[in-house]
Amino acid sequence: MTAHVIVLANEKGGTGKSTTAVHIGVALALAGKRTALIDLDSRQRTSVRYLENRWNHAQKHGLTLPGPAAVVVADGEGAEAELAHRFEQASRAVDFLIVDSPGRDSALARAAMARADTLVTPINDSFVDFDLIGQVDGDTFEVKKPSFYSELVWEARTRRAREEGRTMDWVVLRNRLSALDARNKQRVGAALDALSKRIGFKVLPGLSERVIYREFFPRGLTLLDRGALTDFSLSHVAARNELRALIAGLNLPGGIELAA
Repeated sequence: MTAHVIVLANEKGGTGKSTTAVHIGVALALAGKRTALIDLDSRQRTSVRYLENRWNHAQKHGLTLPGPAAVVVADGEGAEAELAHRFEQASRAVDFLIVDSPGRDSALARAAMARADTLVTPINDSFVDFDLIGQVDGDTFEVKKPSFYSELVWEARTRRAREEGRTMDWVVLRNRLSALDARNKQRVGAALDALSKRIGFKVLPGLSERVIYREFFPRGLTLLDRGALTDFSLSHVAARNELRALIAGLNLPGGIELAA
């Protein structure tokens, strides 16, 4: 059995890709799955830095904090060959391979996308982010047509199906949702539903805007590390439920379920 590849990608920063990637990786590791992560943003290295903080915190406090093995593949000469080598290494060594892409277009990001079994595109709840995948009418907010990124994904999915006979499951993740049921939130949701029917992606609620995610990073902790959280609160419970719904919605092979 080859590794199931999960790629988190879009061409915009600040959407929570790295936080989501690490949480998915830790969830899979806690479920007993062999998991690895490749960070393609060699400048910021957010996912790898998050996991380095995790190992350091675990060592300092004598904790056991499972998580994916992580490496960085830097853009530049020979980068695509290195990425292909990393994929080949992981293909039979792990159950799941997670790739965290930078918030910009790059040859590496496109190469990773072409190998995705599950492509996750996190977006913030705004038409600024929606414009990445679709254009809307300024008066009616109805979807006019898919945007450049949707076309890019469509080409990758078509090529994968033709050359490998395999499908790519595309998930658009509504990250950093506000708790307020604002008109903009409803309009973005309606536009996503309409566009998803046209070009075939799944819409899932992601991780809401919460201060706790910023507090987790220096310690490398996640919502799943309840035993390591000394300040566990109702906010953590609600966020943990969001993560459980996200993992279930991805419909990954093996029926991944998180404990309540």
